[in-house]
Amino acid sequence: MIIKNAIVCDAECEREVDVRIEDNIITEIGTNLSGDEIIDAKGLYFIPLLVDTNIRVQDSILNANNIKALSDEALKAGIGHIVLNPESTPAIDNEIVLEFAQNGLHNLNGAKVDLMINTLNQENTLSNIAILLKRGAVVPYMSTIAKNDLAIKIAQYCQMYGVTLFCKAEDNSLISSGVMLDGDVSSKLGLAGIPDLSEVLHVSRMIEIARHFKIKILFKSIASPRSIYLIDKAKSDGVDVRCEVSIHHLINSDKACENFNTTAKLNPPLACESDRAELLEALKSGKIDILTTLHQPSSPVNKEVAFYDAAYGCEGVEKAMSLYYTKLVKNNIISMSELVRLCVKNPADTIGEERGVIKVGQSANAMLFDPSKIVRMDEKFSLYCGQELYGEIKSVFF
Repeated sequence: MIIKNAIVCDAECEREVDVRIEDNIITEIGTNLSGDEIIDAKGLYFIPLLVDTNIRVQDSILNANNIKALSDEALKAGIGHIVLNPESTPAIDNEIVLEFAQNGLHNLNGAKVDLMINTLNQENTLSNIAILLKRGAVVPYMSTIAKNDLAIKIAQYCQMYGVTLFCKAEDNSLISSGVMLDGDVSSKLGLAGIPDLSEVLHVSRMIEIARHFKIKILFKSIASPRSIYLIDKAKSDGVDVRCEVSIHHLINSDKACENFNTTAKLNPPLACESDRAELLEALKSGKIDILTTLHQPSSPVNKEVAFYDAAYGCEGVEKAMSLYYTKLVKNNIISMSELVRLCVKNPADTIGEERGVIKVGQSANAMLFDPSKIVRMDEKFSLYCGQELYGEIKSVFF
């Protein structure tokens, strides 16, 4: 099969060339390629499938059916590889649940699914990190509700196994009663707020742990510009820390919570408008390393309730590629090549895989994407329900 005249775009550059694919392997890249099966891709992007390392199954209920449904939906949206958040029911924090989840990975026809493990169990004591990593979990995950002695032990395991620590920065004493960002909008709605210090304090703490133990940390779903500043400063000092931000926090503020819109009840909470603008500037200036859809779908019974009682999260996977393209690339916030770096190369790197560069000899793992097509977001529990987006996936090579 030959893909002719496509705009081949990866994390390094864009170029208009032909691509030959045989048995899902890229065997030749060039011009004027010929063959029996030809797809004319004039005006279409040929880009790697996305990688998302911060996704949950329906209602965070871990079972084979939910994993399969998520895998299928993700591939249709242009995501070829996902890593499940381990804060599920049951939580992936012991060997029995890990094996149970792994059994759900058999015979998937959609996106590849990997598992991260929760380094803390329900009693907030250490899970058996070494065994779980040896048995196939790709990375350890930690919430900073962990006390210092536990955080240090977790860091030592990461040092021993050479893995990136996925870290959610939050303060248990500050998040326990809040349901959105503490600010003008929460006051107007009469809802308990969560101060952004909940995140910032623990980003600072974990940076010092990364510095001391010389480990890699990916801070998950950052929402405060101050946190990004601290992470960027640490990078310049040689500390191996990285920053992940969701698409929702870049283009929505806490004003989306007005009228008690439970779809906008996210964890972490949406930032105020001025901070949202700063997050977008941080993206433009290259201070954000990874983007995520922060997909956390809930059933109506968990969303169509009072804001305080509603589940956290919103739909993010459906039309993910169209959403990224419309909000970030078409609006000239970042280039398509930069999008591939943020959504393919960098997240793959955190789990020890090489993705994001289209070259001879590798699996295709790519899509043909038509940026001119208009599609409508119709997912009820998406922040973009009813919006028209640009871009449609024409073919997937996987």
